Amino acid sequence: MTPLGLVLVSSALLAGLCAAGPNVLKVTTIKEEPYAMSKGSELEGFCIDLLSAIAKKLDFKYDVKLVKDGRYGKTDDSGNWNGMIGEVVRGEADIAVAPLTLTAKRETAVDMTKPFMQTGLSFVLRKDLVSDDSQFFSLLSLFSTEMWMGVLVAYLLTSVCIFLVSRISPCEWKQPEKEENSFTLSHSFWYTMGAMTLQGAGPHPKALSGRVITSIWWLFSLVLLACYFANLSLWLHSDNQQQSIKSFEDLANQNLIEYGTIKDSSSFNFFKNSDNPTHHRIYEHIKNAQSYSLNAEEGFRRALKGNYAFIGESVSLDLAVARYCNLTRAPEIIGMRGYSIAAPLGSPLVKNLSVAILNLSESGELDYFRSKWWASSCIAKNGKSAPLKPTSLKGIFLLLALGLGLGLFLALMELAAKSRKTANSQQKSCCSVMSAELSQRFRGGEAMTPEPSEKSKA
Repeated sequence: MTPLGLVLVSSALLAGLCAAGPNVLKVTTIKEEPYAMSKGSELEGFCIDLLSAIAKKLDFKYDVKLVKDGRYGKTDDSGNWNGMIGEVVRGEADIAVAPLTLTAKRETAVDMTKPFMQTGLSFVLRKDLVSDDSQFFSLLSLFSTEMWMGVLVAYLLTSVCIFLVSRISPCEWKQPEKEENSFTLSHSFWYTMGAMTLQGAGPHPKALSGRVITSIWWLFSLVLLACYFANLSLWLHSDNQQQSIKSFEDLANQNLIEYGTIKDSSSFNFFKNSDNPTHHRIYEHIKNAQSYSLNAEEGFRRALKGNYAFIGESVSLDLAVARYCNLTRAPEIIGMRGYSIAAPLGSPLVKNLSVAILNLSESGELDYFRSKWWASSCIAKNGKSAPLKPTSLKGIFLLLALGLGLGLFLALMELAAKSRKTANSQQKSCCSVMSAELSQRFRGGEAMTPEPSEKSKA
């Protein structure tokens, strides 16, 4: 057999052996909630679910072990890597599946896949240390936009209904051809506004239909004002002695709240290496004040005690906010980066792992894992109330609608009773008399004049 044939046969045998019995991948990870947590003798968490899903797609077996030194991976003074990166570099692990930040320095030591999660830098602090910006229209935030629109619609409809009732009801306007109606459209709007502010504005309706509408409107206004002032009291209490800190610039420009991060972490190095003046000021302050935290848990504990803002990666901070209900995360996120899986340099696994991660992202499985392990256990209490929405007061809105409908119905019945009486005396149909009455009251038609009877003609 020729040498070329021997090479081809040997390659085929080796390929068949590898396909028949693939080695078990050695996986290193780090114990951190919610990525990898102990559950008896096994591990569970986001990264464990991710690893299981990837293994199903690529059809391989694996053995997961926690990193020996409990570190992510950085170089020591002699230039050697420790942590999970070090285990991958030394061949002690085939891959590292953990919240490993994709950085340029790590890429020089290992190959990293496409990110399976995007994150950035933000900070958390206690809720009672922050507030919304004080603005001229902040009092309007006590009700939601939908609620204010509902109140406006209710006000307009009620004013129009009072105007209609005062025109239709004969008890309110007995002789349209001689008397002037006191409830003009402008007075109806003024009367409704006065009732809403509990001030009153006379004259008041005399007809039963008008009194039904005004009574329901008074009840509606009373409930509405009670809800508004209850929200106002809570808002004033929670807004007392608070600052507006929404960004890193706000954090750097104040000196009442201390702030810091984990020493020598990727977050710390971001501010250390940044050319942004604000970021560099934050680095100088943390270095001079020595406001470091040993780990994330210590940072969260200090933030819970107050007067401390802990800087970290946004996904970890979101988890803390979901667990510790007194913490809140700043809306600003800077330095966007990703979490990736690490493998040895030149490893053929990286391409397949990246494709599997993209497939999981496109199918929505990564989003499912995120919602599963970042579920919030907080129930809003003793904090700033959310803007009141119409669904919270749908009962009083429904009562007002029924009251307006009842008032209009009673006004029509009052007019119908008068029209029937007039029709009997003039020997005309009730419908024609009622139509003429409505024309007189709304379009200024000629007044109904009683026709002379037979006796008067004689």
